Amino acid sequence: MSADTTVPTVEGGRVVRVNGPLVEIEGLHGVAALDVVVVGGNRIPAEVVSIREGTLTAEAFEYTGGLQVGDPAVSLGRPLSARLGPGLLGGTFDGLLRPLLDRPTWLVPGALDRGPSTVRWTFHPATWESGAAVEAGTCLGTVTVGGGLEHRVLVPPGISGTLDGLVEAADVTEDEPIASVGGRPVTLCEEWPIRRPRPVRERKRSYAPLVTGQRVIDLLFPIARGATAAVPGGFGTGKTVLLQQVVKWCDADVIVFVGCGERGNELADSLAELKALVDPRSGRSLLERTVVIANTSNMPVMAREASIYTGMTVAEYYRDMGYSSVLLADSTSRWAEALREFSSRSGQLPAEEGYPASLASALAAFYERAARVVTLGGTEGSATVIGAVSPPGGDMTEPVTAHTERVVRCLWSLDRELAYARHYPAVSWQSSFSRDADAVAAWHASEGRVGWEKSRARAIALLAEADRLFSVVELVGLAALPARERMVLLIGRLLHESVLQQSAMSDNDAYCGPKKQSALLEMVLAIHDRCLSLVDGGLPASTVEEVDFGAVTRARDETGPDDDDGVRRIRDTVLGVLEGQA
Repeated sequence: MSADTTVPTVEGGRVVRVNGPLVEIEGLHGVAALDVVVVGGNRIPAEVVSIREGTLTAEAFEYTGGLQVGDPAVSLGRPLSARLGPGLLGGTFDGLLRPLLDRPTWLVPGALDRGPSTVRWTFHPATWESGAAVEAGTCLGTVTVGGGLEHRVLVPPGISGTLDGLVEAADVTEDEPIASVGGRPVTLCEEWPIRRPRPVRERKRSYAPLVTGQRVIDLLFPIARGATAAVPGGFGTGKTVLLQQVVKWCDADVIVFVGCGERGNELADSLAELKALVDPRSGRSLLERTVVIANTSNMPVMAREASIYTGMTVAEYYRDMGYSSVLLADSTSRWAEALREFSSRSGQLPAEEGYPASLASALAAFYERAARVVTLGGTEGSATVIGAVSPPGGDMTEPVTAHTERVVRCLWSLDRELAYARHYPAVSWQSSFSRDADAVAAWHASEGRVGWEKSRARAIALLAEADRLFSVVELVGLAALPARERMVLLIGRLLHESVLQQSAMSDNDAYCGPKKQSALLEMVLAIHDRCLSLVDGGLPASTVEEVDFGAVTRARDETGPDDDDGVRRIRDTVLGVLEGQA
């Protein structure tokens, strides 16, 4: 559906108060909550958030410096919407989905009003006969875009009926009708309110994992397609790098990266890395199948609040095409801070640490939009949401972290001590969890890795026991422990160094496929079993500890990303060395 430029505007309003991003307006009638208004001579866009006795309170999405009492205000008669079309992949946009790079001439600066687009796209129609009955979600054709993906042009939600006038293959602009359905024109582009979830036919349970290529996640705390995860961690614990690794290596079709209130230089570095990284699917830049929404710390604060909804709408848009999309928000804490700033200016009663009382429900509603679904067109798609959380001072009990932990399926909690010890990714195996592990275990079993669930449970138990024993060793010394417990400490160290640690700078180790992940874990567990049998047979624990396990710790970096056979050869060699100690 084309951008609606026929909605009547409501004029006659005037600004009566300005307080940062908060603008109060009088004189506008017939305006609904969440409608967009533009204020002042620069037509600053704002969203109506409350209506009281004829006074509208709106949150401005641009800098309000220079705006004064008495300036005009006009309602656009529609909610804040994202313009969704074939020009998203590979683009960088602000929190309102306005292009930041190669800004098109049809975009009116400083406002949401748009003129006609002059960019032309090659449309390839589907094999539909004129007069056919089609419904919302039906694919009418495709558009050639970058990234190795085809952009599928669907009948927009809310439209169904008889198909008329489907054009032949041609180069068209976003606003030129390519068909008529039920008497309504359909174009390459549609507008969708960002705060409204896009409709689906059915929500499904998730079984297949989203493979991130990061062992500590895929082995211990896996996430299913269409699920949710949070990454809480204090400053310097590696949140941004971990999210960048997920962006680079996860097996999703489309990545939506939302830089929400983070530093601009970090986002610039991420863009440069994405552009330089070769996509294994297409052999071209990974940026070509990534949508970047940038609202950095020096940009308007309320556009930051809208940015995660904009990103979610884009992820749902590609989900509806039948793709697997992933939304990464860095970070939701900065989004919550925008909510807090506006609520304090509008006089709302503060709750915990000054955040609005609606924070918990807002977080839940956002994460609830993630899903694996049957689309309106009958295909299967998914939108997975991963959000970083930046608790002040590393306090994991603060409201944003605590409320997020209640609603997500996975928690990848980053530990400051691991980060300071140069153990990356610094995901804590003590405070992290995955509610998708059972479903993912069933998927691994269907792929022939029947022992995956048992191996995962053993690894978590060994890590917990090793942590407990390490505290004991600090008090009584290693020699005071029984031999079997000393073997647990040995294997705990091997799990840390050869399985859980992963170098983002290594060609072999930056990504690790599922087969190699399982092989590395099985190697360490097999060594554990052999070490226990040796000490139970009377071999001194010190003799086992003196064995050179360097080949085990180097296996992750000396074998290819999918070389599970190479890992097994190293395992057999080390087991042979242990056998010689008997």
